[in-house]
Amino acid sequence: MPVSVRLDKDTEELLDKAAKIAAVPKSKIMKDSLKEYCLNIIKSKTVSPYELSRDLIGKQGSGRGDLSMRGEEILRAAFKKKS
Repeated sequence: MPVSVRLDKDTEELLDKAAKIAAVPKSKIMKDSLKEYCLNIIKSKTVSPYELSRDLIGKQGSGRGDLSMRGEEILRAAFKKKS
């Protein structure tokens, strides 16, 4: 998709110099730079499920160290108490 961009003189000179040093077309530098910039923005603004719940993880507990081994038994006993 063609896109037109107006650059100020300093930015254009910087782009020309970088393209000559890297021996690549200016369009490649612009595409790569824009892609990296956009991905950084997306990554920094995207919240992962862990980040949403990080304040809850590891702070709640039953105080019992046997839940993984006796979970079903403990759950059944809790249900019996309710009924």
